[in-house]
Amino acid sequence: MLTVNGRVNLTRTRWHGADVGSCTLIDRYLDQSERTISVGVRELACRLNGGGTNFDRTAENLAHAAQVDASGETLRKLIEEEGRQVLQALGKGTLPITWTAADCLIEPGKAGSPTRTYFGCDGVMAPMVTAEEKAKRRAKVKAKRQRRGRKCRPLRRSKPGADQRYKEFKIVTYYDELKRHRLVLGTKGNHVEAGRMMRRLAGRIDLSAAAEKVGNVDGAPWIRIQVATQNLPLDSLGLDFYHLAENVHKARRAIYGETDETGKSWVAEVLHVFKHEGYGAAWDQLLKWRAQWRGAKRAAADGLLNYVSERREMILYPEFTKKGWQIGSGPTEACCKTLTQRLKGSGMRWDADNAEAIMALESLRESGLWKTYWQTQLPKTLKAA
Repeated sequence: MLTVNGRVNLTRTRWHGADVGSCTLIDRYLDQSERTISVGVRELACRLNGGGTNFDRTAENLAHAAQVDASGETLRKLIEEEGRQVLQALGKGTLPITWTAADCLIEPGKAGSPTRTYFGCDGVMAPMVTAEEKAKRRAKVKAKRQRRGRKCRPLRRSKPGADQRYKEFKIVTYYDELKRHRLVLGTKGNHVEAGRMMRRLAGRIDLSAAAEKVGNVDGAPWIRIQVATQNLPLDSLGLDFYHLAENVHKARRAIYGETDETGKSWVAEVLHVFKHEGYGAAWDQLLKWRAQWRGAKRAAADGLLNYVSERREMILYPEFTKKGWQIGSGPTEACCKTLTQRLKGSGMRWDADNAEAIMALESLRESGLWKTYWQTQLPKTLKAA
């Protein structure tokens, strides 16, 4: 790095003698351990990016905060590469996890308190750069080069673009009763890769060591299949109450309309039965309710019954409530928002691997591993030197 007029530039001047060459200890140290950019600058750049809106703004904030000059493109490459390093560390198990399921006390500080760990999983959409958009961008660059009237270096081969404007990323979470301990990670992979991640993270926290192991998910079939396929040691897997309520309200709007008070009273009654009496009583009530409708309204009622029937083994609200277990997947839903917040700014489009890397950096923050990760980078610096 080079300091110019009190500011740090991310390039260095190297002095080379014609006869003796250049072999200074400080250059070797920086080349091997800092990659021309120190651990401190890398951390600050990643930290500022998490709350930023684009890489150019991150570069501007970095210049003001640390007197470090870098272009937005330089920081983009730096930050995305750091995210890939995080993914690699979590995948290989080289990043220490600071807690296990045995630490998930229901009542911390109370002698003999049992342990409880929650599992969650969901899918969330993020904007992608399509193949068509990439082709248009390259065409604009080529046209601009032609207008210059001079020969330019050939463009690098671009990454394949996405086939759709949005791609679903899978989020897996583990957390305790008070949300003091959390482990969160996202993947661009399909449901099978998400299942492997479920199992891998469960192993990192020794999920089986918890006295109570509870899952709360939205009821997507792929999640249930992967939980079974990966043999997660859960005591029970429940349907998030919010998603059930969402489908009940969907039927209400189709049958009663948006503002009808009769429909609102019906929803309140049905959800009360689900929550306090369970699936059997609610199912009987829904069957009687369905019989009064015909045509499109009957079809809407059938849609709700099909949704409920397919998830009957997960509708366990009285059992969960009796044991003091949560019946919502709020922590997982919150992580879906925070991990993709940086990806969803106005006009943003991403390659899937870059989006995954940005999510990995945010997962450090959500998992309470930010400080731990950067501390692991310092020994690498010393070792490389």
